[in-house]
Amino acid sequence: MADAAIFVGWGQIVRGREAKALGVFNETLAYYTRLQQEGTIESFEPVLLGAHGGELAGFILIRGERSKLDTLKTTEEFTRTTFRANLIVDNLGVVDASIGATLTTGMATFAAQIAELT
Repeated sequence: MADAAIFVGWGQIVRGREAKALGVFNETLAYYTRLQQEGTIESFEPVLLGAHGGELAGFILIRGERSKLDTLKTTEEFTRTTFRANLIVDNLGVVDASIGATLTTGMATFAAQIAELT
């Protein structure tokens, strides 16, 4: 069961690169589908956001086991996919995220620190 995630967020597509952006997006979804089929990740969810005046245009939440996700981020293919995306969108970010058990543990640690510092 997934105990961690990777948040891959992006901003607006670089003007004039829209067709390339669609191609890279589809390549990326195929890549994550293969990773899910291979058991490297548990699941992923792509999200496109409506216009809201902010910098975030969409994201993909990749769920899995922390150890597998940490290894994934060091692979040449993940790095290549991230570089390709960074060339066609603004404000690309790849961020570790806590879900499930790691979220519960993290919140307990946070609560303990609040109690200690207040």
